[in-house]
This record gives sequence, structure tokens and C-alpha cells, in this order.
Amino acid sequence: MGIFEQLSGYLSFSFVRYALIAGVLIALCSSLLGVTLVLKRFSVIGDGLSHVAFGALAIATVLHLQNNMILVMPVTVLCAVLLLCANQNAKIKGDAAIAMLSVSALALGYLIQNLFSQSANVSGDVCSTLFGSSSILTLSKLDVWICVGMSVIVMAVFFLCYHKIFAVTFDETFASATGIRAGVYNFLIAVITAVIIVLAMNLVGSLLTSALIVFPALSAMRIFRSFRGVILSAAVISVVCAVGGILISILASTPVGATVVAADLAVFLLCCGIGAVSRR
Repeated sequence: MGIFEQLSGYLSFSFVRYALIAGVLIALCSSLLGVTLVLKRFSVIGDGLSHVAFGALAIATVLHLQNNMILVMPVTVLCAVLLLCANQNAKIKGDAAIAMLSVSALALGYLIQNLFSQSANVSGDVCSTLFGSSSILTLSKLDVWICVGMSVIVMAVFFLCYHKIFAVTFDETFASATGIRAGVYNFLIAVITAVIIVLAMNLVGSLLTSALIVFPALSAMRIFRSFRGVILSAAVISVVCAVGGILISILASTPVGATVVAADLAVFLLCCGIGAVSRR
């Protein structure tokens, strides 16, 4: 009863409610797209784009922009499109392009913050950005509305284009033969991924965003076999882990991002055990 009373007390604060709303929406969007990225063997794009977002955020911080989204979102979307083009170029393979862009953006972002930042604790600021220590608990009402708006757009696009995305995910050649413009939907997937990465930075930090994309999808695949079953179960797993991670971090005073990812890891191990037993 003491824990429930403590939770009810925390939920009376607006910043906790804002964190839960944003966390649920971000987790839901990440899980929907994560299944497609994992099946296309392109889930590593999350790491690359998260590092790009960190570099753009460093520039926005140095420029003292009131809303970092103005710079971070367009830069991350542009890099997602460039990665898609690189993946279609035989001279530069997709994984090599992601690795090159990821390391370069991370190094340049850290260098820019060290050279131009006026903060007295540059290392602390960088650590907070990379691991999302408490940024999800400092969201304003405007931040929440931006998150709600972008999440609604992402989910609407996914559900409206569900059958096309399904076809492109499993067989691009067949999808193209049936008249589906696979390149357009790959471009759409890349842009949506960039949007989700930027939103997820507030929840778990730039280094851990790919966990929100990969873990729920892999957990669902241990138990279910149909695409729709994996999509629905991944969404449930992701939302439960996000809410549980945020509440545990508040009660135990642990970093939000790391706690959410630890919850995702625990559920993944549990699903692996359930999958092994069911196969036997």
C-alpha cells in the first residue's frame, strides 16, 4: 500500500503525467516501426540516426536555440534520406555508411560542445544527452503536444500504409512487380524512423534509442509468428516497459533511460524463455 500511495502522490505532479504520456506514445511508435526495421535487417539505422541527432543537438545548444527541434528534426530526416540513398548505391553499402555517419556525428557533436559550450559541466551535459538521465521529467506542455502531434502522424501513416509496408518489408521485388513503389515506401520508413529517433532522445537518450526499436520487436518474435501478432504484441511490450521503467526510475531514483532499457531487456529474456518452452 505504501508504494501505491507513493505512486499516487507522484502522479499528482504534472511533470510525471507528461513523462508518462510522452513515454507511452514514443514507445508505441518505436515498436510499430521496429518490427519493420528488424525484418528488413536495417535496425542498426537507429544507432546511426541517434548519433546524428546528438550532433545536431550539440549545434542547436551552441546556437542557443529555444526549441532544439527546429534544427534536430530536419537534420536527422535529411541524414535518414542520405542513408537510404547510400544503401541503394553499390559503392557505399548501407552498414558502412551508417557506421561512418554515426561515428562522425558523435565525435563532431562532442567536439562542438567542448569548444563552444558555455556550460560549467560539459561532461555532465553530454552524459545527460547520451543517456537521457532526467530530460523526460522536464518536459513542458509544448513538448508534450509536439510529441502527441508527431506520434499521431507516425501512427496514422503506418496504419494507412500498413499493407504497402507489409509488402515492402518481406519482398521488395514482388512489391514492385505488383505496382507498389517500393522506393517511396522505403523513403517513408526512413523519414518516420528519423522522427521517432528525435522523439525518443527525450526518453532514453541518444545512445539508447535503438533499444526502443529493437527489443520489443525481438521479444514479440520469440513468441508470435504472424506479422500482425508481432506488431500488436511488440506494441504492448514496449508500452508496458516504458511505463514500468519510468515509474521504477521515479521510485528508485535511477536514470530513466537506462531503467526503461533494462525493463526491455528483462522482458526480452522472459520471452526467450517462454518461446523455448513453447517450441518444446
